[in-house]
Amino acid sequence: MKKFLDLMNLDMKDESEVRMMAPLVLAYIGDALYEIYIRTYIIHKYKGKVNDLHRISTKFVNASAQALIVHTLEDDFSEEEWWIIKRGRNQKSGSMPKNASLVDYKYATGFECLLGYLYLMEREDRLLQIVSKAIEVIENQMN
Repeated sequence: MKKFLDLMNLDMKDESEVRMMAPLVLAYIGDALYEIYIRTYIIHKYKGKVNDLHRISTKFVNASAQALIVHTLEDDFSEEEWWIIKRGRNQKSGSMPKNASLVDYKYATGFECLLGYLYLMEREDRLLQIVSKAIEVIENQMN
């Protein structure tokens, strides 16, 4: 991220700026980040046409899957991480979920908020640890 921001003549956000960001902003970047990790995983593990790969990836990125991840990994999250998840979960959204319960949608937002937070705080090791555990949770559910 730092190389990209340097190339664009932009400064990184410091820790206090990241902590003060609106939860939906953190979820915005977290959603995109999680999607790219899942798509990367899917194309390296599974074979098939794009439609097949998309169908598989939706099992990982839908709101109910992300809510399941949060509940399954609950004991693995630190106090700070739970604080971030709760901030995202409690944030009012301008849209209603189409294919998920409101509760699942809120927990999914909290999960994406955490991923965005870890990314912007440059805690890549922890981010990768959580994403890999998330993949494991969904793979176990699929089998």
